[in-house]
Amino acid sequence: MEAYAIHKSAMIAPLKARMTLDLIRGKDVKTAQGILNTTNTKASRLILKVLNSAVANAVNNNGADESKLVISECFINPGPVYKRIKFGSRTKVDRRDKRTSHITVKVSDTVKEV
Repeated sequence: MEAYAIHKSAMIAPLKARMTLDLIRGKDVKTAQGILNTTNTKASRLILKVLNSAVANAVNNNGADESKLVISECFINPGPVYKRIKFGSRTKVDRRDKRTSHITVKVSDTVKEV
């Protein structure tokens, strides 16, 4: 059985968050939680919340066993970009893009075979 959780419009750039997400791809849930707890980044804190939500969805909604859950799929898509201004030199105005992410984590109790 597969369950998932999504965090939409997370205030972190997708490129920064993908580096942390690559650490846990394909691992079991306990190992992934340990990796995210010891990684000191903003992305790891956000991904850990999404992972815990996906595990809770699997256990409470589908009746899965938490010890057998594996991260079957996880990805980060770009979200909306907030355009902000920063004052540059010689009274010019520069644009600073605040990039956001959609974080998706899927867990399942069966391992996909490629």
